[in-house]
Amino acid sequence: MQKMVVTQRACPARRVPSGDSVSIPEGQFITINQSLGGNYTVTWQGNMLRIDGTDAEAIGQQPEVLEFDDLGTDQISEDQVWQALDTIYDPEIPISLVSLGLVYKVELDQQNKRVLIDMTLTAPGCGMGPVLVGDVEYRVAKVPNVEAVKVDLVFDPPWSREMMSEEAQLEAGLFF
Repeated sequence: MQKMVVTQRACPARRVPSGDSVSIPEGQFITINQSLGGNYTVTWQGNMLRIDGTDAEAIGQQPEVLEFDDLGTDQISEDQVWQALDTIYDPEIPISLVSLGLVYKVELDQQNKRVLIDMTLTAPGCGMGPVLVGDVEYRVAKVPNVEAVKVDLVFDPPWSREMMSEEAQLEAGLFF
């Protein structure tokens, strides 16, 4: 699915595979190479970038809407953090990180308005690790009252397909 589009506004993106933040200016020609899990992999000025689906209108696509009610408590809702995490998909397998069993721990620091997340990758050498960390930081930061997100990549215990939900195993063709 390669498609050439022009940015409609400045658009935040992350460089693949480093995860470094960049901003694509308005009026730039980009090529959409892939759309998986609501995010877009694009090429701009010879760089491969990932654009979050919540910013899709900047590239003329239908945006993914990620909205959370402010509960009026001035507290971070753990349920809303998990909801945000469930909207993030592995870039190669369009299954959510939660369903894949990649999120090991979510800890809320209400006093400092921080969310601390331990997660892993399907393989320790996965080149998309920094991009996935960026996805988690970007989406969880949209939860009301979250001012900072810290993600630690951990590899103990090592991930295995048994950590996947039954639905994810079925979707991936791994459930016999």
